[in-house]
Amino acid sequence: MPKKIAIIGATSGIGRALAVEMHGRGYIVGATGRREQRLQKLQKEQGKDFYIQPMDVTEYDQAIQQLNQFIQQLGGLDIIVLNAGISTSGEVSMRETDLKVIAVNITGLANLAAHSFSYFEEKGHGHIVGVSSVASQFAWGKSASYNASKAFVNRYLQGYRQKANHSAAAISVTNLMPGYVQSEMTKHKKGLFWVASASKAAQQMADAIESKKSRAYITRRWRLIAWLIKLTPQWLWNRM
Repeated sequence: MPKKIAIIGATSGIGRALAVEMHGRGYIVGATGRREQRLQKLQKEQGKDFYIQPMDVTEYDQAIQQLNQFIQQLGGLDIIVLNAGISTSGEVSMRETDLKVIAVNITGLANLAAHSFSYFEEKGHGHIVGVSSVASQFAWGKSASYNASKAFVNRYLQGYRQKANHSAAAISVTNLMPGYVQSEMTKHKKGLFWVASASKAAQQMADAIESKKSRAYITRRWRLIAWLIKLTPQWLWNRM
């Protein structure tokens, strides 16, 4: 039987590319997102064994109900990819931006992850995949809430990996940490380097998921940057 995967946040960027990649690998794919027209277009392009479900992860109770409905529609679930996330924006105040980022990147992810863990425990097996970022490795004044939210994802998934190790169910937890990837989030930013295409990032993400890796940098070269970040003293970060 083909494995069934739900990708939360699949209307653009790496989420969309991953949905296409996994469907191409023979998975039964479920894709969610706020932008229903984009989901419908994606479903039409992919065809058979590709399902969609509109979802706003900040509508916490409703998102759980929608996920449960989606699981029924798919006939079960083996893997959930928690990819929904937003970056900081200068369009609203600092306070509004921080609260919005936290609502999506932290609370939205934790809400669905905790529920999925309970579902997989009852089922006896499953795989939770969270999408963090290389930005989680350091603080940055221009995107304080975003970087901090991704640092939360790292520790949260690590905690759930430990929880899985003490569970009778066979549950895997994977943390994907992308660097710069071509997307709506990055297209207006200047001075970026090592920018991977969404399709290349999705291929490496899919490989990491299938290998059930605990953690994977996307693309792999970002491990070097993460290593350099860890060597940088805090006093230097504070002056940047």
